[in-house]
Amino acid sequence: MLVLVTGAAGQLGLSLNHLVDQNKSNHQFIFATRELLDLSDFKFIRNFIKKNQFDVIINCAAYTHVEKAESEKDKADLVNHLSVNNLAEIANDSGIKLIHISTDYVFDGSKNETYDETDLTAPLNVYGQTKLDGEAAILSKMELNAIIIRTSWVYSKYGNNFVDKILNLTQKKEKLTIISDQIGSPTNAKDLAGAILCILNKKKFYEDDFHSEIFHYSNDGECSWYHFAKEIANIAGTKCDITPIDSRDYPQKALRPKCVLMDNTKIQNYFDLKILFWKDSLKNCIQDLSNSSK
Repeated sequence: MLVLVTGAAGQLGLSLNHLVDQNKSNHQFIFATRELLDLSDFKFIRNFIKKNQFDVIINCAAYTHVEKAESEKDKADLVNHLSVNNLAEIANDSGIKLIHISTDYVFDGSKNETYDETDLTAPLNVYGQTKLDGEAAILSKMELNAIIIRTSWVYSKYGNNFVDKILNLTQKKEKLTIISDQIGSPTNAKDLAGAILCILNKKKFYEDDFHSEIFHYSNDGECSWYHFAKEIANIAGTKCDITPIDSRDYPQKALRPKCVLMDNTKIQNYFDLKILFWKDSLKNCIQDLSNSSK
């Protein structure tokens, strides 16, 4: 199988690349950064995919700056919706399997229980709406052969993310205030990448009548951003004083859902996956960061 990974310079793309390098695979991968593959050039994308005859596309590319999306709606829509629509059309025309990454921000966070894949969506911000529009585009174009994976609070040992920020800030500052009234499930990109590679090795994914499906994936458990930050500092052994703050005292352009906890049961059962508890996976990430700095 020849697999195209878009958004290769992002956290998930880099994590996928690392796992592929570390483990033997029966598949061949092309990891495409924005410089190699500009998803906004629809004609070029179609020609590139047709020329290379890919069997699977893993779309990790996304506009993820939640705040900027409020004032850059067209840019967010281009990456998260229109380019996804183009990929879905190409995949459908060519019989290519598509794995697309979406977000928990398609929900408004008003449910008092975990969200499953059939729950009604109601994004609170532009980012969430453009991601939902991308999902809808896939499902309208691809009755078969597509997987949409909604994930949440993604972090990794790569780049600019919450774990990286907290590690840096707790080393430089004596005190931090972190939002405590938004609840979710952190997701180590390495674990999500591992789940995707596991899916690639499942025979059922390649069945001719594989109906397009939405799945939820995050690490198990729940926390607030405040408790997430406290655990990061605890594992790293930093002594910064971290105190909670309400989101109303931390003004932001984009509204965030108060509580989105996604039910991972479907993806675990469907593909026989095991999912780590978020604290255990966080320890693994911080250990990876420590090892890479030596």
